[in-house]
Amino acid sequence: MTMASPPNRSAHRAFPADFAFGAATAAYQIEGAVTEHGRTASIWDTFSHTPGKVVGGDTGDIAVDHYHRFREDVRMMGELGLTSYRFSLAWPRIQPTGCGPAVERGLDFYRDLVDELLAHGITPVATLYHWDLPQELESAGGWPHRDTAYRFAEYAALAAEALGDRVGTWTTLNEPWCSAFLGYGSGVHAPGRTDPADALKAAHHLNLGHGLAVGALRAALPASAQLAVSLNLHAIRPLSQHPDDLEAARRIEAVGNRIFTGPMFKGRYDDDLLGDTAHIVKWDELVHDGDLAEISRPIDLLGLNYYNPTVVSSAENAKDLPRHDGHGDSPHSPWPGAEDVAFHHANEDLTAMGWPIDPTGLSDSLTALHREFGLPLLVTENGAAFEDVVGADGSVHDPERIRYIEGHLSAIADAIDAGADVRGYYLWSLMDNFEWAYGYGKRFGMVHVDYDTLVRTPKSSACWYSQVIRRGRLA
Repeated sequence: MTMASPPNRSAHRAFPADFAFGAATAAYQIEGAVTEHGRTASIWDTFSHTPGKVVGGDTGDIAVDHYHRFREDVRMMGELGLTSYRFSLAWPRIQPTGCGPAVERGLDFYRDLVDELLAHGITPVATLYHWDLPQELESAGGWPHRDTAYRFAEYAALAAEALGDRVGTWTTLNEPWCSAFLGYGSGVHAPGRTDPADALKAAHHLNLGHGLAVGALRAALPASAQLAVSLNLHAIRPLSQHPDDLEAARRIEAVGNRIFTGPMFKGRYDDDLLGDTAHIVKWDELVHDGDLAEISRPIDLLGLNYYNPTVVSSAENAKDLPRHDGHGDSPHSPWPGAEDVAFHHANEDLTAMGWPIDPTGLSDSLTALHREFGLPLLVTENGAAFEDVVGADGSVHDPERIRYIEGHLSAIADAIDAGADVRGYYLWSLMDNFEWAYGYGKRFGMVHVDYDTLVRTPKSSACWYSQVIRRGRLA
């Protein structure tokens, strides 16, 4: 998506009355209790316990102990005024081996969580897959193995049958690009494999799993249920209008965006993507008859996860420029078919992750998605890590995060002004947590967590966001 940036027109505009103001989390990042009540290892348990994979040797064994503290956490959400909460289900907590019947104690945790949310007037949004594949399925081949897609659909049916009377909005996958290309391409995420062919196979089987899960959910849920997928679509900008830079942008858009939006919304893989990667994988063998019809089953909402634009150029046009991939330090590329593309910062206003702050990429992406697909949209993740400091009085003031959220909410208002049907915003994240390969060193939360005591303290950004929610407008 390469577009001109619209002016900011809506800094003081009210959001729609039914706009969802929420926050998001992921199971492995917050729950802990990794061996309780039948839960078995996921790929992230294995990965985080492998020396050298996670900064500081950190693991999610305890995380922020949400499994035991969820009532406290939901009460805090209610006090902040959140109208919705997006959380993920831990597949190995519900179905430890990735096949067979569900573990009722695992389902009971989510039943209790959802009941608590509803009691506080908070709408639950459940994500089926936020990267915690049961290790047993990975040992059998993982997402590059076609059977995993069918196991995912069976798990989706179990979750829907248990929670469908309580949860009205379901997301199949969170950021399948990361699952496929960071997990099986660059290896900086679990399971840590580095085979470009496996990465492309994983992408197709994640697409297939999504489609099969949509079918399973439709069969198990009430007709009123809303189904979605959350994609971290790249807001791609060429460094210049030089033909080589435009070609670099095309290649990244193909394997970064259209590898998912093409089959999901148009029932096809585009010819240029197939051509870019034909030397890596045999698509005619990978894609079976009927796959694309399955993958393109209609959904009700499209979730966008946005953090920063993706600025690219040809390697030749960037010989003397700094480069920033933004996806971890690995000699293996997460971009099969586009390994020689160079990446750059959009600006030097950076978060603690080293990601540039540029809200215009969010408004650009939302308006482009509206024009191309016409679906109602949710911003299912957006947020920033900063070097938060606890004051002498125990408070945490984070004005940088307030500016970040305000800028991105304003960008959403701009997209709404431009005609996009944006129905909600989920701040990443509710609270500080296990930040994947970065361990506990990066804090994204609007609520501070003391990792020694696990005490939760809302930061000034949480108080600010709470006021926005109560007003229904930025100012």
